[in-house]
Amino acid sequence: MPSATYNVVAALSWPVVNGAYRLDVRGLDRLPAEGGFVLAANHTSSFDPWPLGMPLWPKRQLHFMAKVELFYPVVGHLLRGAGAFPVRRGERDLESIQAAVGICERGDVVAMFPEGTRRAKGLVKKHEHRPRTGSARIALAAGVPLVPAAVKGTDRLSRFAKLRVAYGEPVPVDDLEPGTPHAHQAATERLMERIYALYAEL
Repeated sequence: MPSATYNVVAALSWPVVNGAYRLDVRGLDRLPAEGGFVLAANHTSSFDPWPLGMPLWPKRQLHFMAKVELFYPVVGHLLRGAGAFPVRRGERDLESIQAAVGICERGDVVAMFPEGTRRAKGLVKKHEHRPRTGSARIALAAGVPLVPAAVKGTDRLSRFAKLRVAYGEPVPVDDLEPGTPHAHQAATERLMERIYALYAEL
């Protein structure tokens, strides 16, 4: 169940996301009905978590990685209450990976943005960047579904553009051997193909 902090933030955000920005949700029935999973989407704006997570509330909350520099007194407490956990950017942070695996194993949802940094103009073509494999690593290590999603409209908030989110079927990974670089890369490539396809439909 969502934490008290998450519930407060979601309740205050609901009228904005669903009213002012008229959130359009597709594929909600494709999400696993129970158990943990990794939800991975494109990353355009710092506002992306709202359309990505609101359709799952109040039944479930999303857990996000946030840079460790944000976890200072007071703010860090609020971030943890809202479902965030620290990650050291620019290095392989095994502690944050293990934290994410543990969240999934206990039946909760970890949200990831494989593109890493935000994109100024929506989704870019596959050959222009190399998505990070963290989403796949976590899903394979935890033995949970790797679910693609796409978000659109968060780069035009000042224009009150309609927000759209689409969820896809879990990426097939049964043929991959967990814990190997090849498996992580192959799963990431499949994931990004699904994300691009979902984005194209929005």
